[in-house]
Amino acid sequence: MATEQSVDLVDDETVGLFTKAVLLAALTAALAQISIPLPGPLVPFSLQPFGMFFAGLLLGPLWGGVALLLYLLVGIAGAPVFSNGNAGIGYVIAGQGSGGFLVGFLVGAVVAGAIAHRSVAPKPVAALSAPVQVVALTAAVVVVYAIGIPWMWFVTGLPLTRAAAVMAPYIPLDLLKLGIAVAVVQGGYLNGR
Repeated sequence: MATEQSVDLVDDETVGLFTKAVLLAALTAALAQISIPLPGPLVPFSLQPFGMFFAGLLLGPLWGGVALLLYLLVGIAGAPVFSNGNAGIGYVIAGQGSGGFLVGFLVGAVVAGAIAHRSVAPKPVAALSAPVQVVALTAAVVVVYAIGIPWMWFVTGLPLTRAAAVMAPYIPLDLLKLGIAVAVVQGGYLNGR
């Protein structure tokens, strides 16, 4: 007499983390639409960094990176998920010189997750202290600029120092976003979600 056995190819925890990664990719896409186009060589001001921040803090380095990778791949495939409804591989590579920042968000989420969780497996977000979150997200911001500014220099032909000067006004705004992200996490608004 044959018996039926079900085999789970993927465990529930992996399904849950993948689901959260998809939701954070969608959140990043939604936040990217809240952006202000700026003239000249300036990249749009947007709320995309919140997606990177929350992906790293909530999901750790692996699944936080997966969330931002999904976001990038969907945009590269042609869905208008980048700031101001932009999309496509051409926008990432050349665009307004902002492709390096998009790639930087992916690497930044991995770095933030690695620093915050100190392991591949994410800890509950309530277990992350505020100073650790600040250090993790500050490192993510540094990574974004370390990738984005040379990319902008290469694509736009601006001198490297000029590209850095163009981006300098964004740094205080990103630090403000960082503070808001930490406040949201410390306020318990993302616990258990």
